[in-house]
Amino acid sequence: MLAQATQGEWIDTYLDQYRRRELLRFLTCGSVDDGKSTLIGRLLHDSQTIYDDQLSAVRAASLKHGTQGGELDLALLVDGLQAEREQGITIDVAYRYFATPRRKFIIADTPGHEQYTRNMATGASTCDLAVILVDATKGVLDQTRRHAFIATLLGIRHLVVAVNKMDLVDYAQEVFARIREEFTQFAAKLQVGEVHFIPISALRGDNVVHESAAMRWYRGAPLLDYLENVHIASDRNLIDLRFPIQLVVRQDSAFRGYAGTISSGVLRRGDEVLVLPSGNRSRVQSLLTVDGPADAAFSYMPVTVTLEDEIDATRGDMIVHPNNVPHLEQELEAMVVWMHEEPVTPGHDYVIKHTTAVAPAKVTEIRYRINVNTLHREPCQRLELNEIGRIRVETPRRLALDPYVRNRITGAFILIDRLSNATVAAGMVLDRDPGEAILPRRGLASTNGPTAEDWARRVGQQPVAIRIAASNAEVLAADLRLALFRSGYLAKVLGEAASGDAEALSALLNEVGAITIVPVTREGEDALIEVARPGPEGERGSVTIEEARAETIHDYLSEHGWLRSTR
Repeated sequence: MLAQATQGEWIDTYLDQYRRRELLRFLTCGSVDDGKSTLIGRLLHDSQTIYDDQLSAVRAASLKHGTQGGELDLALLVDGLQAEREQGITIDVAYRYFATPRRKFIIADTPGHEQYTRNMATGASTCDLAVILVDATKGVLDQTRRHAFIATLLGIRHLVVAVNKMDLVDYAQEVFARIREEFTQFAAKLQVGEVHFIPISALRGDNVVHESAAMRWYRGAPLLDYLENVHIASDRNLIDLRFPIQLVVRQDSAFRGYAGTISSGVLRRGDEVLVLPSGNRSRVQSLLTVDGPADAAFSYMPVTVTLEDEIDATRGDMIVHPNNVPHLEQELEAMVVWMHEEPVTPGHDYVIKHTTAVAPAKVTEIRYRINVNTLHREPCQRLELNEIGRIRVETPRRLALDPYVRNRITGAFILIDRLSNATVAAGMVLDRDPGEAILPRRGLASTNGPTAEDWARRVGQQPVAIRIAASNAEVLAADLRLALFRSGYLAKVLGEAASGDAEALSALLNEVGAITIVPVTREGEDALIEVARPGPEGERGSVTIEEARAETIHDYLSEHGWLRSTR
């Protein structure tokens, strides 16, 4: 019994240690026949993470499909599809899992052919690091540059350039140095944090798991040692709380929980939170995890959140901290990798899926495409399969967006064909009003400073002054401001604090694009609503509404064109 208890404790201790190991997701990419699958097979083989039955199956497959003359073909460990083995290439993304005492790893083996670029982009979308293989006998090729660009576009901050097949060039240091210089010049054009170079021979095992006796001139660590020690903890976003609601849990009439996975940031019990796009506020009552109640939840943790107040929140809404909110947008600009045989042209309708939110969407403009060989921008009217370009998308639903460079979850989306339900594009949201968009599109109307038109473009709305005269004017004004916020408009109520200067202050705020609401108390059951655009020649309008509510005032403003977005 004591031996059984000791064995059980050992297993529990091992599993707990395994669970606590840091996880590194990485992919192998590069041009055709650069040795990506062989490298993964060598990593698994030399780190002794292959089961005996798997090794036996690969030995048998090597006799039939191998490319090493009957010798063990390690590439067959990951090239499992019949078409892959027959052609000796990778077609689909293959995932392999292994662990060392220092780290857990998930490897994505991606195809090298240009026609399968979309598969490579899919594999790269969740990775922390990319191993880009370069054939030492061929050097840096167009597909090498393409994959390096896509990897950095998808937010991968760590690149390892593995110069493979060094055995075919007699392990020559000058070949490695030439390739390193050529790639370094190209990488200077990319937004990448770190580039590391390692000369290897995946077939022979040089510098993969063990140091190479044939390349004493290389002073660095082997590939596996680098993967075990590369620092990725600072890549996580622990500042911006983003919690997309995936499911509303009602196990009984007394329980309402909001389930999902925290995309970024930290959520603690007792935190004040804001639900977007409604703008409702509450506090976190409890955090429920698979291990029971918790005081805090972090990035990538699945959790169920209960709030102190009964508020309207559903799938697709997002919980954030009140002083750290994403952009609420119905129009966005993004870089996309086009993944469908049918090209995209302006005016096409799709479905956009962003975190847990799904909405209709329309591509309204194609700004340019990227020449992945030169990284130059080229004007175009359409994007073809596997092309990368910048587009503008509109949707009737307000989405809670962050720039992709800041948050890889809330800055990412996919476009889906409405008829076939096929994923046609993967998109990365660009920061709002980037300089290159402002210069040709949003230049100042006057050299003497921003005009009212410039301010309207900047804040994304046409200014208007709203005067509410009613017995409950203060309440109507506050409720209307909240209704406008939920519709994507920013408004300021000028009440008692503004005293007699409310009209003058309203005019000043209108000049910088604000919507102002001035409540005036008067007797009577109806409400007089007066609306005016800024300036002496601005539009004017008024209406009397019986039993007025914020919703009816909002409907009047919307139906008569007083609410106008400039985004």
